[in-house]
Amino acid sequence: MDEMKIYVTRIIVPDAIERLQNEFEVEVWEEPTPPPKKLMIEKARECDGMMIESNDVMDSEVFAAAEKLKVVGTRAIGYDNIDINAATAKGIAIGNTPGILHESCADFTMGLILSLARQVSRSNRKVIAGEWKIFDQTPYLGTDVYGKTLGLIGLGNIGQEIVKLIKPHGMKIIAHDPYVSKDVADDMDVSLTDLGTLMSTSDFVCVCCPLNGETYGLIGETEFSLMKPSAFFVNTARGPIVNQSALTDALQRHRIRGAGIDVFDKEPVDSDDPLLKLDNVILSPHAIAMTDECYRDIGRTNCQRVIQVSRGEIPDDVVNKEVLDQEVLQEKMSGYRNR
Repeated sequence: MDEMKIYVTRIIVPDAIERLQNEFEVEVWEEPTPPPKKLMIEKARECDGMMIESNDVMDSEVFAAAEKLKVVGTRAIGYDNIDINAATAKGIAIGNTPGILHESCADFTMGLILSLARQVSRSNRKVIAGEWKIFDQTPYLGTDVYGKTLGLIGLGNIGQEIVKLIKPHGMKIIAHDPYVSKDVADDMDVSLTDLGTLMSTSDFVCVCCPLNGETYGLIGETEFSLMKPSAFFVNTARGPIVNQSALTDALQRHRIRGAGIDVFDKEPVDSDDPLLKLDNVILSPHAIAMTDECYRDIGRTNCQRVIQVSRGEIPDDVVNKEVLDQEVLQEKMSGYRNR
């Protein structure tokens, strides 16, 4: 039997790659940028499995070329870069990595909230730039988080972890999530509400929902106009959930006090993007889950998806679970059972 061939689109998790190399033929794209689409199509045609990153586009054109491909593992929770319907139609299982990132993501989000509230990042920039000329603390006045209201747009694993971290800080927590029941929210002492009420009553608004057809462009000019002038906005989910032009305008006009942004419409963000010229923002390079431990664990989990399929097993955390009952996938997997 021919050895399974796996294509890995980055070299950034060496131990996961080494584990794959112990069992399969593995080819790795060694550049830090995504492989060209032409190459992705070629590898989808000739490989049994692929390990990809969140900015590798797997669209219908790529999947149309897939002949042997059984599984695609993405080193992320979100999968908005993957055409799930096209994958399912070709009998290809899509695996992601939930249950690993939520603690690291919540830590980072909490850090943004506190840094915004106390002007930590802005104060740091001022001191380094040599602008601290006299002992006057008034330009660096922040705000307490105690007694303030946090509004979470999304109350999934990451949102729930944020709740745990926020509780000791004495904040009131409200949330908008149509897929979470009142009983679940009540158990966390979180009040569910509509989006408009959340935007207008929160002192801190955090976006932590997935990007999909329902959330694309969810937050725009109307929503920002509802926020308090003293309120802060945080997006650590996906850039296209928020109208970036409307956010920039709200910050430029000081219609909101500040923002912490980890995700953008275009990534990397353009060097001339107006957001980079603002003093009331904290910007980071889509790094919310990037800890040594999380980075390693995500890679290992992604690797495990491929190994499971190679053994004819059902992989954990399949996004398109309906594909598991399809004959086309079963036929692909049958040759690798009991090797």
